[in-house]
Amino acid sequence: MNIDEISLSLKKAASALASHNANQKNDALSKVSDAIDKYRNEIIEANKADLEDAKSKGMSDALLERLMLDSKRIDGILASLKIVISQNDPIGEVVSGWNTPNGMSIKQIRVPLGVISIIYESRPNVTVDAFCLAYKSGNAILLRGSSSALKSNKALVKAIKEGLRNAGENGIENAIELCEPEANHADVDAILCAVGKIDCVLPRGGAKLIQRVVQNAKIPVIETGAGVCHLFVDESADLDKAAKIAENAKIQRPGACNAIECILVHEKIAQDFLAKLEKILADRVELRCDEKSYSILNSSSSKIVKASESDFGFEFLDFVCAVKVVSGIDETIEYINSHSTKHSECICTNDRANARTFQMKVDSACVYVNASTRFTDGGEFGFGAEVGISTQKLHARGPMGIKALTTTKFLIDGDGQVR
Repeated sequence: MNIDEISLSLKKAASALASHNANQKNDALSKVSDAIDKYRNEIIEANKADLEDAKSKGMSDALLERLMLDSKRIDGILASLKIVISQNDPIGEVVSGWNTPNGMSIKQIRVPLGVISIIYESRPNVTVDAFCLAYKSGNAILLRGSSSALKSNKALVKAIKEGLRNAGENGIENAIELCEPEANHADVDAILCAVGKIDCVLPRGGAKLIQRVVQNAKIPVIETGAGVCHLFVDESADLDKAAKIAENAKIQRPGACNAIECILVHEKIAQDFLAKLEKILADRVELRCDEKSYSILNSSSSKIVKASESDFGFEFLDFVCAVKVVSGIDETIEYINSHSTKHSECICTNDRANARTFQMKVDSACVYVNASTRFTDGGEFGFGAEVGISTQKLHARGPMGIKALTTTKFLIDGDGQVR
């Protein structure tokens, strides 16, 4: 990959795109939507080839589910595009403004980041999500997907580029580029060292990928992705409701970063709740239990096993969940803050004081009361799509929509003032 050539093309595209208005960008995105719909069958066939390759290499069912595209998911991608098109263009928005005592006028306005890159695993829908959010917010984007989704990503980018061409002057085809993964990850290293060429990089995937990017990047990083999410069932919780939340948060999409990986249970209701949990999961999930929860369940099921210390604070991305009995909310908060990836946590409780204490003291991007962590998603939050879920604290946190891909600058108007 020639990073100099690619980044120069992207910078030119970003410069041109920064001057496009909302109508122009929306027209281009509408043409992209039409092209994806037009090439729907071709995209699905490419994805089937990726799935076959992944199965032959032993990819788990949960990760295969993340990789899969079908007509329903294409419909979902098109629906997300429609929402992004309908949203207000943030570029040029006046964040704040004031006049100084010496008569100068100062305005802080929202502007694009410039050229961004996303390094991501599986999930080809991210290709479209990241592109449309970047384009609507005036940014050019370099995509680096995984080799497991290469055929799918190529088909999607082909459709996107055709859509941008079809938009004529409103479409900037070079605002998106896809690099093919290199076996030695030289392409990743080139992106991470592209100082002055790429303005920001976002890793989206498992802990190994994220650590590689964070530890080696010489350009700004917005850390996203890894999700060691927790569910705490308090002593006042509605246990039936809590069991259903646990089922949804673990089983609906176990390979997603917002699926729970550990269930914490108050010792006073552990006996009753764990019985409900075992029943509702019905041998679909392996429960890795600490000593107390294992002794309570006392089950002959092969799905109930003793946990090792490494199971706590681990992202399984599979039909596996750690279980731990705790003494109360203080121990829970301390445990979560030391074991989570600061993604999403939930408390099931009918104690309002405990709910607010949990939300205020748990140091994660999204903190729920009596609702599944699976709602941590740009689409569910009303953003249409997301470029990722930031687990850090600077610039952006939580699901990242259009505004998260912008920064600001100050415009100062004077009349000869000197200092």
